[in-house]
Amino acid sequence: MAIFAAGCQMIPGGGAAQQRTVEKSAQPVVVRPEARACMADLGTKRADFTPVRDQYYGAGCSTLGTVKLVSVKGDNAMLALAGLGPVACPLADSFAGWARYGVDRAAQQILGSRLVRIETMGSYNCRNVAGSARRSAHATANAIDVSGFVLADGRRITVAGNWSDNSPKVRRFFTAIHTSACKRFGTVLGPAYNAAHKDHLHLELSSHQTCK
Repeated sequence: MAIFAAGCQMIPGGGAAQQRTVEKSAQPVVVRPEARACMADLGTKRADFTPVRDQYYGAGCSTLGTVKLVSVKGDNAMLALAGLGPVACPLADSFAGWARYGVDRAAQQILGSRLVRIETMGSYNCRNVAGSARRSAHATANAIDVSGFVLADGRRITVAGNWSDNSPKVRRFFTAIHTSACKRFGTVLGPAYNAAHKDHLHLELSSHQTCK
């Protein structure tokens, strides 16, 4: 359990990675009240995470109230995460729930093996939406691009390679996790949306519902 600035509030459940970061840093990360509440909730989900210092990069790009997710809780074990940078805490909170109840359980029930790792193509990236002048949700760490999954039996299932797999079970798995994601995130975009999403699922918290 680590102590942060701003009233010396304690964030439970941050895990070993969180503790290691605080021990290495001369100054604790300042966590704003609204982010502190979110991180406390994320901790109750037993996610292993590190709070990230707020940064403004200019040109509409920033990482505010973000965390570095190391792993999230599955039904039977921790689920490793690959490729993630800073993630806005509310998105991380929703992602933790989706990983366990949407993906791990679908893997067990449909594919017959539990999940061990979720592979991503990143989160924060100071860029525009492809083909537009509008900033992407990635520019504020409010989106995650998920590219693949590794199961306990050794299988690696990717969006690029298996979205239209010959196996009905694999296709059912993707349908199940896509449907689950649409219930937790405002915007979910995959291969059915356009060619730019042929190799990943774009998961974004937003005020409008787009599920494709």
